[in-house]
Amino acid sequence: MSPLRRCLPWQRPAEAGPSVPDKPPWGVQYRSSTFFIVGCVCFAIFTDIFLYGLIVPVMPYALTERAGIPHDDLQRWTTILVATYGIALFVGSPIAGIYADHTSSRRWPLLLGLIALGAATVLLCVGRSIGVFVAGRVLQGFSAAVVWSVGLALLADTMGRRIGLAMGYVAISLSGGLLFAPLIGGAVYAGSGYYAVYYVAFGLIVLDILLRLLLIEKKIACRWLKAEACTAEAPVDLPRPPTADEEAAGGAAGVTPAVAHASRVVSHVSDTGLPPTPPEKSTFQRICILLRSRRLIFALLGILIDAGVMTAYDTVLPLYVQETFNWSSTAAGLIFFALFIPPLVLSPPVGVLADRWGAKWLSLVGFVALVPLLVCLRLVDHNTYQQKVLLGVLLSLAGVALTFSNVPLMAEISFTIEAEEERNPGVWGSKGVYGVGYGLFNTAFALGSAGGSLMAGYIHADYSWATMAWVVSIWCGVGALSVAFGVGEFRVGPPAKPKYNSAMDAGAVLARAPAAPEKTAGGPVSAPAQTFGAEIGAANHSSGTAAAVTGTK
Repeated sequence: MSPLRRCLPWQRPAEAGPSVPDKPPWGVQYRSSTFFIVGCVCFAIFTDIFLYGLIVPVMPYALTERAGIPHDDLQRWTTILVATYGIALFVGSPIAGIYADHTSSRRWPLLLGLIALGAATVLLCVGRSIGVFVAGRVLQGFSAAVVWSVGLALLADTMGRRIGLAMGYVAISLSGGLLFAPLIGGAVYAGSGYYAVYYVAFGLIVLDILLRLLLIEKKIACRWLKAEACTAEAPVDLPRPPTADEEAAGGAAGVTPAVAHASRVVSHVSDTGLPPTPPEKSTFQRICILLRSRRLIFALLGILIDAGVMTAYDTVLPLYVQETFNWSSTAAGLIFFALFIPPLVLSPPVGVLADRWGAKWLSLVGFVALVPLLVCLRLVDHNTYQQKVLLGVLLSLAGVALTFSNVPLMAEISFTIEAEEERNPGVWGSKGVYGVGYGLFNTAFALGSAGGSLMAGYIHADYSWATMAWVVSIWCGVGALSVAFGVGEFRVGPPAKPKYNSAMDAGAVLARAPAAPEKTAGGPVSAPAQTFGAEIGAANHSSGTAAAVTGTK
């Protein structure tokens, strides 16, 4: 097989059979590593957010000079394009999540989302009519739906109990994209013109293509990693306990006889009369079970409120500082450093705390802290040096509070799904519902973003900055109540470690293989084999390790 074909994770030589490929793809251990998968997903999210914000400075020129929109209608069409993106994101997120859970690989939906993003960027670059710009925004919204829904589900698959840490890195990508994209877009547009902005966008898309093509999911990489281990094993016709050297080596150089014997036990137990696994629930049934979770609904409400707070000030703050402090558009954009720098620094530590303490403590503290901070923003009402310092300090503290309220709620989606699985093993079937769960997260975020932007813009225009500060602080108070009475549970330590955390733990199950089973012709399997088979079955239900265990038969 050529080196190029070996790089493709779906290539299997015909003689290898349906489940054991001849040779693994190049660098499979690195391309399926946790570090690489998290990096790919975070870069995909950064690219999506960055490309959305990158073209903001050039849209007024594109609409007036290229699409022929009168200057008086510029604000109306800008609002329509933003709303179009939000509607596509709102509609596409649950669809992308359902598809991600239905398909056998999350890699392909991510590639489809990238294709949509590339097509959207091309349309926005070459468009000369309002219809083309609307179509570009629709595709951009669908691309964001796929990237967020499928990407976060892939992180949940990969990180397991460390999902809070993963969401911390996602928050860094989100904050970095929101912070740097408009600044870079404006600078490139001012220095090199309209098309140079899109050259930057296409460069990021090409890099994203390379990363997504290299990515191999852990559950797929297990096929090759298991195959490599099997080819190195010693003869195992006579089962014996592993030696001290074999146990110390941990099976790195090959499969110990105990592991090989356990494989035969698993294969044998599957052919006995043990109770069958529960029938698979339909996608609709699994979605209904998920939506009946009070914990999930209140987490989504908190996410909606968080998104509304962020977009409210994203909409109003630049205009307000220009009017109050007579700042230029560049200076108005720089004020967002105060709001988004704290998430860049604090998101991973807050995610680690969420993994240890749960979402309720941290998110509640964040929402409660936001209430007085946002009320105090109404005190910024005239042009003095002290007022500018006060605004910067309040926005920085609000950024810290938003980090505490937002990151744990992102992880709470995964916590909720895992808690239901513990109460009712097998309820999510073999595919799971992480895609649907994070599709709903994305839907709530999109709805909150649209609602917060419209609410803040309307109140600021028709009433005042002070009134808007009061309303948004009350909004955060509702978020605090939703977290206090509906999200997660209070705990003061890390959650109990699942018995089987991932597909890679299947080897640990096999290493505890019992002694050789006793079976007479046509007779039942011995008690140790039945116990071990039940243990394997529990692992399959609780963490989706069926494919990895079956691969050892």
